[in-house]
Amino acid sequence: MAQRTVLVVLFDGVQSLDVTGPLEVFAGADQHTPGSYRLRTASLDGRPVRTSSGLTLVPDLALADAPEAHTLLVPGGQGTRRPDGRLIDWVRAHGPRADRLVSVCTGAILLAEAGLLDGRRATTHWAYCDTFARRHPAVRVEADPIYVRDGHVATSAGVTCGIDLALALVEEDLGRDAALAVARHLVVFLRRPGNQAQFSAQLAVQTARRAPLRDVQQWITEHPAADLSVEALAARARLSPRHFARAFRAETGATPGRYVDRVRLEHARRLLEDTSDGVEEISRASGYGTPEAMRRAFVKALGASPAEYRRRFHPAPAP
Repeated sequence: MAQRTVLVVLFDGVQSLDVTGPLEVFAGADQHTPGSYRLRTASLDGRPVRTSSGLTLVPDLALADAPEAHTLLVPGGQGTRRPDGRLIDWVRAHGPRADRLVSVCTGAILLAEAGLLDGRRATTHWAYCDTFARRHPAVRVEADPIYVRDGHVATSAGVTCGIDLALALVEEDLGRDAALAVARHLVVFLRRPGNQAQFSAQLAVQTARRAPLRDVQQWITEHPAADLSVEALAARARLSPRHFARAFRAETGATPGRYVDRVRLEHARRLLEDTSDGVEEISRASGYGTPEAMRRAFVKALGASPAEYRRRFHPAPAP
């Protein structure tokens, strides 16, 4: 098996977890399968860099002396806001030479500045997606997924999503067992599929200002199998259905139906990930009523059936 060189680009203002998260994944994979990866870090001049949290990282070498990489990883962080032009030039020259070009969080901005994302699908931290799309109209920005693969280019959303992407790359290189072994070692309980949303249902919307609406939000989360029609929720808030629907959307940024859909999907996902309950039982507990209704919701939101989704989190039983 050929050893794959993973080269991580460092710069002042880099987000430390964008660097160390993926590196720990690849290092763990190399321990599981010795000789699979060679890990290198490099900065423009080979000098230490200061991360956005104040941590100092000491690179192995200067970018000018860096070896050709199988996987070139460009992290994000505050340093991507006003990047050194020399860094962009280096990425522009060397990015196309890598077998895999990977960014974490706002590292996608550096790839876009280098012209390497034009015509491609990409993602970044949710807080920067709108700005990213305006500044780089040639890039097809997808704000929802935690990572996006487009040919040999892979971009991930914010910070910890780099771990999910790195685990997916390890699975691609070394197989499912290696990726699961690394995930268990890092106590990453869930190896999330790339098309999973960046947000949980609660984080995806605002918390309502008024107590009756906040209480309804909490009640929905705690009772996904209940009658969550607008009429039933409006009665709980002691508002007319029309007034409730308008107020809920104005204060949370989502319609009641959309919020209920997110809560039910998230509840079903957690049961599939954490329990051995059957799909029919989970569909009832999550408010879908039937397995077919849950299957349609999963395929629409995640691109996978409940059974396929569960297989991504549970290894096949030993023979």
